This record gives sequence, C-alpha cells and structure tokens, in this order.
Amino acid sequence: MSGPSAPALQDAMRQALVRATGRRESANDPALASLIADAAQYVKSYAHGARGETQVVFDSAAVERAITAAGRSVWDRERPFTLVVLYPPLSRSAEDAARSELEQEAAARGLLISVVPLTIVDANGNELGREALLQTAQRYGGDEVLVGRTDTGASNGQWQWTLYTNFSSETWSGPLTAGIDSTVDLLAPAQGASLAQTEAEALIEVHGVAGLTEYAIVERLLDSVPGVRRANITEANAATVTFDVTVRGGAEALDRALAGSGRLARSGAGNARLVYQYRP
Repeated sequence: MSGPSAPALQDAMRQALVRATGRRESANDPALASLIADAAQYVKSYAHGARGETQVVFDSAAVERAITAAGRSVWDRERPFTLVVLYPPLSRSAEDAARSELEQEAAARGLLISVVPLTIVDANGNELGREALLQTAQRYGGDEVLVGRTDTGASNGQWQWTLYTNFSSETWSGPLTAGIDSTVDLLAPAQGASLAQTEAEALIEVHGVAGLTEYAIVERLLDSVPGVRRANITEANAATVTFDVTVRGGAEALDRALAGSGRLARSGAGNARLVYQYRP
C-alpha cells in the first residue's frame, strides 16, 4: 500500500496531536511543529478505512514521548466514557443527524461517547439530580453524563449543555458540537509545562467509611479523578481508610480536583496526607 503525501501525513499528525492532548490548539502549537514536520518518522503502518481510504497509524507511544519532551501534556489514555442525552428527544432523522455529528466531533477530540435515550426526569416530570443521573449512567457503563437541552426539536441552533461528573456539574450554551468541545476542554489537561503533569504519590485519609460498600464507592470516586492512574487502600481501621493515589500533579492536583465533590469534603491535612470526610 502506497503511503499518503507528505502534506497528508502532516495533516494526519495534526489530528493525532489533538486526540493525544485533547487540545485543539495542538494542531498549530509551535512547540509541536517538529512532530508535524517529521510526521513520516512516526508512522507505524497504514490501513484501509471504511470507505477504502488510506489511514495512517502512528506509533502512539513515540508520539506521546515527543509531546512530553516538547513540554506539553498528554491526555490520559483511560478517558471517561461519556453518555450523551438529548432532551427532549428529537425526531428519528434529527437524532440520527445529531448522533453522527457528535460522534465525528468526539472522535476528532479523542472522547469516548455514546448517545443514549436516557430519561432525565422522574415519574412526576421533575428533573433528576446529579447523583440519580450518574447512578443510571453506571448501569450503562458510563462514567459521566452530558445532557443537551433544546427547544427547537432540531440539531441546529443553540443548545444548553450540562456535564454531570462525580465531582461537579458544569453548564454552558452553544451549538451541537459545543457539547463535545467544552467537555473535552474541561477534562483534558491544560498545555502547561510538562513538569506540572508529572505523576506523584499522594496519601488521602477518608473518614466516615463504614463498610465494604463505602470502600468501593470511595475507591471508584478516586479512580475517576482526572489524572489518577491508580488508587490503592494502604490502611483501614474503624471508619477510616487511607488510599495511596498515583496522580498527575500530586497531592495538590488531587486536592484541587476533589474541591467540587459532593461525596468527599476536605476536613484538614496531617502527617503529609490529605484528610477528607465521606458523605453518603
């Protein structure tokens, strides 16, 4: 299979950089210009797309190392699976068009999504809260819920978007693709110095953990924090459990990420560890 031209390879690298970092500006970031210029050196193989087009497969590990060496941040490969809900439900044709546009934008930004017909209201027509929505999402394997609300009944026009995560709810307005773009902007690491993105260990002591069910809930909460690679229990006694967390940016980043959590409230610090209270 003959490979694409040099300009086509460079365009493919620009797309790969956006997916790897989650940041749209990576396509034109001067710090990453050498990766684009030398795109051919990172090619691993070629493949055929669904329509017979040639697709470039880059060496992702080599690309990520080069991004980090350039002082830029790589978005974790284990990214949250986002369930997208459009409300009120669109017509079949409008829903199909919206799904296609959302999936295309999500693929370009490196976000895993599924557009699903979840209900966001209870039997009385009242909108469900964040906790109820996330519990429903977990049954579908989702990590977070992105709800798009529209009054037009069509995919075009303005939407109000709300992202529900384990830690907070964020709302904004914009066109259909703004749902994906703003979600990734919130989740992907800012393109600062790579040193700030270095993984480090952080100890977090959580009080109010009464049993195995609470242990599991707290561990899932910590595992879902952006930048966390692992969270292991190191000590447990009475109603207190201590976790050793490997997180990008260390304890400071973990503390900052948990600031909006409805389940974990900061209660102090001591012995070089964060101290939180679990709220059932």
